[in-house]
Amino acid sequence: MEMAEFIESRRPRWEQLESLLDRSELQGLRALSLEDARTLGRLYRAVSSDLLWVRARSGSADVNAYLNDLVGRAYALTYPGRRPRFSEVWGFVARGFPALMRSEWRMYVASLLMLLAGVGFGYVGMMVDPDAALYLVPAEHLNLDPVKRAADEAAGTGMSAQDQAQFTTFLFTHNIQVAFLAFALGITMGVGTALMLFVNGLFLGALAQVYAAKGMAGWFWAWILPHGIPEITAICIAGAAGLVIARGMVAPRGLPRGMAVRREAVTAVKLLFGTLTLFVLAGFIEGTVSQVHPPKLSVAFKVTFALVVGSGVYAYLLSDWLRGGREARGDGAPGVKAHG
Repeated sequence: MEMAEFIESRRPRWEQLESLLDRSELQGLRALSLEDARTLGRLYRAVSSDLLWVRARSGSADVNAYLNDLVGRAYALTYPGRRPRFSEVWGFVARGFPALMRSEWRMYVASLLMLLAGVGFGYVGMMVDPDAALYLVPAEHLNLDPVKRAADEAAGTGMSAQDQAQFTTFLFTHNIQVAFLAFALGITMGVGTALMLFVNGLFLGALAQVYAAKGMAGWFWAWILPHGIPEITAICIAGAAGLVIARGMVAPRGLPRGMAVRREAVTAVKLLFGTLTLFVLAGFIEGTVSQVHPPKLSVAFKVTFALVVGSGVYAYLLSDWLRGGREARGDGAPGVKAHG
């Protein structure tokens, strides 16, 4: 039997199993009737056999990945007793995520370029037309003079510790929301993801120019970069996850579009999961080093600190290259495991 004929003949039962899995994962196995539960078990065995058939004939990698995901999900429902172990979580964080970044580096670069395009546009836009601040500069900074702010911070009359904590919490929460929205908007074929990245870059570039125009560029980057490098990196990875979903819609590579999107969504969720450590790191720095301004911590010290942190972040993300590289495997997020 040819591969195309095989896919066409087996697709109905794959889709039936997927529908049962979606219901079970959303409502629990108890929501299934006895007949549906029996059908799920029967389809699990049948699709496992299909997976072996595809593997034995070195079939399409996309079909293989899709079936492997179905079998893995069915296995997790059928044998749910074991919870994810710390070693599995650590395995993903230490090895699986960098391997996944190696596999999806093009999506990350595309996401980063979209954000940087916004930064450049915002910076130049403010240089050309300072009155555009009303539209480009975040509202909380519109009436805030950079020189006065730096002087107040130096004199100890700036934001109180409580205000800084509230502002840090706001920024941390806001940026996580931006990341999740950039991921979710992948379903708009990537258009929403691209706009989200560009607009956030736009605000950053415009604000950078406001400080630069007052001769405070160094002070600004010393404030932004320590937490900004891991935070912006995490947002761009979330954007890459959105673009991965968009790829399933735009280029299903021989699979039905819905099937392709669901397959890509597995990779996208793993990418999003991997940003959690970066957001935790950024939040810790944002609540400490970033909020301590000159003269307590000099611009040179904070920028150097930012470069050290950035070097560490990218050494981690590029560690799969540094180890000689492996393809992103099914190490997966906790509880996700290759089967068959």
